[in-house]
Amino acid sequence: MKVLKVVSNVALLMVLVFSLVACAAPATPAPAAAPAEKKEFTYNTMTMCYPQLGAESDWRTANTASFKETAGELGVRLIFSDAQQKQENQISAMRACIAQGVNIIALPPVVEDGWDAVLKEAKDAGIPVIIVDRSVKADKSLYAAHIGSNMVQEGEKAGNEMNKLLPDGGKIIELSGTTGSGAATGRAEGFRKTLNKNIEILDSQTGNFTRAEGKPVMEAFLKKYGADIKGAFIHNDDMAIGAIEAMKAAGLKPGDIKVVSVDGTRGGFQAMVDGWIQADVECNPLLGPQTMELALNILNGKPFEAETLTKEEVYYPDKAAELLPSRKY
Repeated sequence: MKVLKVVSNVALLMVLVFSLVACAAPATPAPAAAPAEKKEFTYNTMTMCYPQLGAESDWRTANTASFKETAGELGVRLIFSDAQQKQENQISAMRACIAQGVNIIALPPVVEDGWDAVLKEAKDAGIPVIIVDRSVKADKSLYAAHIGSNMVQEGEKAGNEMNKLLPDGGKIIELSGTTGSGAATGRAEGFRKTLNKNIEILDSQTGNFTRAEGKPVMEAFLKKYGADIKGAFIHNDDMAIGAIEAMKAAGLKPGDIKVVSVDGTRGGFQAMVDGWIQADVECNPLLGPQTMELALNILNGKPFEAETLTKEEVYYPDKAAELLPSRKY
């Protein structure tokens, strides 16, 4: 009987405990955390990294000025560097910007290849990259957008101009830009695509887009081919100006060699006025405003064009004197 009484007491106690639990107020769930508000960028809160490839030409100087002036006007914090025409310097500058946690990188690549690793590093860090001016041979998923010129189209325009200048054909030479750069590759491809079959390219050598290297390349061409040269396709105005110095030293006169150049700089316009350049295909360096606007749209998740081409023309000597004073670069 004693054992039965103990068991009954235990059973009574368990019933009482369950009753208390059942009657207790249900636990109040913890309030859900409010979703974090997405940061809205303005120009004043945006930090852009711009690892400029160098200062090899008047075009590049104008491009740098466009970014610096636009950043100053809009209040954008611009982290600028000069890679002095070396890809390794650009990559180091990009990695430094990634470490600093910049909002966006605008990259004008010195050459097309070799960017995959650092572009992936930027993407993994959540930093979008805009390719500026030239192009890269990298998976398009590694960068957000490209803004600049269609270099192949520029070459096609130059080829058409050479066809007009040498309707009966002839032999020409080419001063190309930096080997491996999107500008040099694209312009050479487009030029050959449209050049008439009765025009023969005797030789092609790089002058690295510089006036200093354009002159000796042209001197070597003149020494090797002499009067056989009827035309010259030159990938930018700075090399053209160097080449013109060589032509003058060789005793040539304006128009003896038909010159088609690319850029449309003030120096190129003056060479047209003086009769040395017969056609100048424009390549617009003033990309600061468009790039800053594109960057803000990317950061704020607004619609944007993944491929933005600049508007460009072809200029001729008959209008060069009139337009020269208004040229901004």
